[in-house]
Amino acid sequence: MLPVFAEAPRILDEKLHHLRMEGAREWDDFPEVAESESLLVPFDATENDEPATLQIRQQDVKQKWAIILNGSRLGTLSTDANDTVLYYDIPAKGLRQGKNELKIEQVITKRSQPDDIRIGQIVLHRQPREEMLGESTLEIDVTDTSNGHSIPCRITIVRADGALPSLGTVSNSHLAIRPGVVYTSTGNAKISLPAGNYNVFAGRGFEYSIDQVPITLQKGESVRTGLKITREVPTQGYVACDTHVHTFTYSRHGDCSIEERMLTLAGEGIEFPIATDHNQHIDYIPSARQAHVLPYFTPVIGNEVTTKLGHFNIFPVAKGAPIPNYKTDSWAETFREIKKVPDVKIIILNHARDIHAGTRPFGPKLYNEAVGVNLEGWKLEANAMEIINSGATQTDPLQLTRDWMTQLNRGNYLTPVGCSDSHDVNRYIVGQGRTYIRCNDTDPGKINRETAILNFLQGRVLVSYGLITEMKINETWQSGDLVPVSENASHVTLNLRVLGPSWIRADRIQLFANGQLVREETIERQPSKQKGVIWTGNWKYYLPGHDVHLVAVATGPGIKGPFWKTARPYQPTSPHFESRLIGCSGSIWIDGDHDRQKTSAFGYAQKVFEECKGNINSIMVELKNDDADAAIAAQVAYLYQQSGNSLLSEECVAALKNASTATQKGFRNYFEAWRKTLLARKSQ
Repeated sequence: MLPVFAEAPRILDEKLHHLRMEGAREWDDFPEVAESESLLVPFDATENDEPATLQIRQQDVKQKWAIILNGSRLGTLSTDANDTVLYYDIPAKGLRQGKNELKIEQVITKRSQPDDIRIGQIVLHRQPREEMLGESTLEIDVTDTSNGHSIPCRITIVRADGALPSLGTVSNSHLAIRPGVVYTSTGNAKISLPAGNYNVFAGRGFEYSIDQVPITLQKGESVRTGLKITREVPTQGYVACDTHVHTFTYSRHGDCSIEERMLTLAGEGIEFPIATDHNQHIDYIPSARQAHVLPYFTPVIGNEVTTKLGHFNIFPVAKGAPIPNYKTDSWAETFREIKKVPDVKIIILNHARDIHAGTRPFGPKLYNEAVGVNLEGWKLEANAMEIINSGATQTDPLQLTRDWMTQLNRGNYLTPVGCSDSHDVNRYIVGQGRTYIRCNDTDPGKINRETAILNFLQGRVLVSYGLITEMKINETWQSGDLVPVSENASHVTLNLRVLGPSWIRADRIQLFANGQLVREETIERQPSKQKGVIWTGNWKYYLPGHDVHLVAVATGPGIKGPFWKTARPYQPTSPHFESRLIGCSGSIWIDGDHDRQKTSAFGYAQKVFEECKGNINSIMVELKNDDADAAIAAQVAYLYQQSGNSLLSEECVAALKNASTATQKGFRNYFEAWRKTLLARKSQ
């Protein structure tokens, strides 16, 4: 037993304990066997006549965990993966004379899952919580070095041990506050917090530098400090858009009120936010005007049409437009309802690999991933697709990017989308995933909505999750373009740039043609000749005799620092995960057959199959003669099987032996995806 409760802070448990309810390990960076399912801390104390405070440190909490003192619930841990120190009120008489017991255990519900967490370093304080959090004061001024003016930004305050501390100041008209995090609309903040040693960071999303200063605060002390940030990433001519933004006020999920959301958007440098609360049409303009942040962004009314068969973000929505019926039973019905909404031009398929209401749109039960076909015949009438959702990352970080390229192969010319799906102030950071739209960005408060939306629709975008990958062809053609090439040309030149701020790294760049990896290169760390430019290169691409879409993707290690920490997967498929940043160009099409239009891999496959009248030997010869790639071959395999033939027949197996390597790969890819769907359907 510990000594009797006294005036000085009393350490009840100095360790961090690994807890997990019975079940499979969530993450492999935790021990395979947890220390316990719950934490029980007995201690001696004297009865408290006045309120006291319990201090607890937590890490990687995803499920609901209760804090129980002497049989009464004191509160719950914060559902947040961040390393955080929280303070809980102990009411008067909450402590008993003599023996006391503190218990922390997971709350079991129908949706509960195993949750690896660390919890401990528990301290009992004599003072009330309000007094603990107001021990000292920190005044912070953040300025933009380019003009010396204060600027909206994110301030992150970290204890010497790396944890985010609870703060005594609460959100107000110009501050959005969570443990260790302050968004300020003015660049200025006055914060009360416990005395201690801290590192203070300032930043403004992906495009700006990070400044840092160490601070020591004594009890009763007030300290003022200044930090300076500057725009580093050259994104001129592009508008930073987050197509997937929520508020607790309207979605009733997460923790970010609409007032706080205005401050986080300005603080992360999002210039074109789309309001997408679930099945609601919300106009941000009144709230942005009230928060005095309208000069920093141009908001658009949208809606996350949330159905039992998938989620779809739509925009722009006419002010006062009726809500589409979201209680539909089919995609056809859902899209009919969406198309009734006045002004809507963009329909985005959201987080296609996540399961909601029992439906995973691109899961193997519904979808053949090799050819982009829905097995129930559902027609995807969207014109855009999320390939990066920083609030719902995938275990395989490029899974959705490959899915998007497969859709292009199928003839569904979708715009790739990066977004945050943020419902929170800090748990998932708004704008961490974002889409850069080619558009005049000189005045963020007066972006031409019509131009931005048209360019988005035409695929003139770059997708960013901590990186930007730019690709031009022959210094001219960019994302969304169809490149005419002369019949004499043997190759084109790809002009590539990878962009990012000084606090981010890229280590690999890859080139995909019709979704097939055709070239990659390691990016070595080197001094940058231009601020915000990580790597540049010129590659030759030798032209096939058919149309092809090219996509460049750069990747790098995720951010571990608390000032912009990247999240673990939302619905992991493995306990092992390595966070990766991604910068993906939009698609550029090469008009290889010189007919001035895009022809997909599926389009070529149909032509080959029809000309050969389904004869497998003729098909193999034609694919070899046409220099067809694996994407075209996979679509041919699909057509061959759909016509009633077996890929395992002696005739098909024999024909494949004489096929090109690309054709063999395409048939194999289709067959493996087909087997995956069979296994998934047998297990249901």
